[in-house]
Amino acid sequence: MVPCILVIGPTASGKSAVALALAQRLGGEIVTADSAQVYLGMDIGTAKPDAAARAAVPHHLLDLIEPIEAYSAARFVRDATLAIDAIRARGRVPIVAGGTMLYVKALREGLSSLPAADASIRAEIDARAAAVGWTAMHARLARIDPVTAARLAPNDAQRIQRALEVHALTGQPMSALQGARAAERRIDSAIVVALAPTDRAQLHAAIARRFDAMLAAGLIDEVRELRRRFPLRADMPSMRAVGYRQVFDHLDGRTDRASLRDRGVAATRRLARRQLTWLRAMDVAPIDCHAPDVIDVAAVQVLRGIEASDAVRP
Repeated sequence: MVPCILVIGPTASGKSAVALALAQRLGGEIVTADSAQVYLGMDIGTAKPDAAARAAVPHHLLDLIEPIEAYSAARFVRDATLAIDAIRARGRVPIVAGGTMLYVKALREGLSSLPAADASIRAEIDARAAAVGWTAMHARLARIDPVTAARLAPNDAQRIQRALEVHALTGQPMSALQGARAAERRIDSAIVVALAPTDRAQLHAAIARRFDAMLAAGLIDEVRELRRRFPLRADMPSMRAVGYRQVFDHLDGRTDRASLRDRGVAATRRLARRQLTWLRAMDVAPIDCHAPDVIDVAAVQVLRGIEASDAVRP
């Protein structure tokens, strides 16, 4: 069985270009591991592959749901596993590419044995947060689950909410439950291509250029049209995505255009920092994402991995 290839790294590190080149060289298809690219109509701010890229190489798990819906790591594992199996059945190489590290971790290691979401408990947590603020809710989390609180920013509302919800449902800290893995299907072998900058300043510059390009391409109009088509709220998972959150506030009149740009770039840099932290925890040797021969280096690494897999196969 041909190993699955994982192309991972922080935002603006060139994952899509590397995955596309590998797919063209190896006869592969791309399975997207991106929690925002699953949404219909969210194209510019997610850097979704354009029509030319999709025509050149089949892409999977794009445009699955409307932005008023929610997507989860559990659903991703199911959807991605089905896509990988189908790609292999066609005799092609599955290439999973994206920056949602939780999805990648779940696909490699299985899912944590955590309870499903509970709408009533989430509503209670949100109501409390509206009264006291998410910083206070973070402090509350620190008292009941200091391990989880230590890795979350005080304004990370989505993850703070989930950790408090898990504790309310189970009476246990989420950090204690995450060690146990559910018996979900997952990939049995993988070659990891990890992209990371050797010079963080280069990544920051790339992030700024990319966000400016998104604004120039019509990101504000994209969000305005999404708000016209769907009953969106700022607290929905789709609108919590970096870029969309900042444009949503701008359209509500809370920020001007210059502040929108600065906040969007800053939020993207924070996202990249979190992604790099995940990458370090995965203990994989990264490739310099800004090296001029990054695609060739990645291809050599993948071919060596395939050869090693063939050598140990009975």
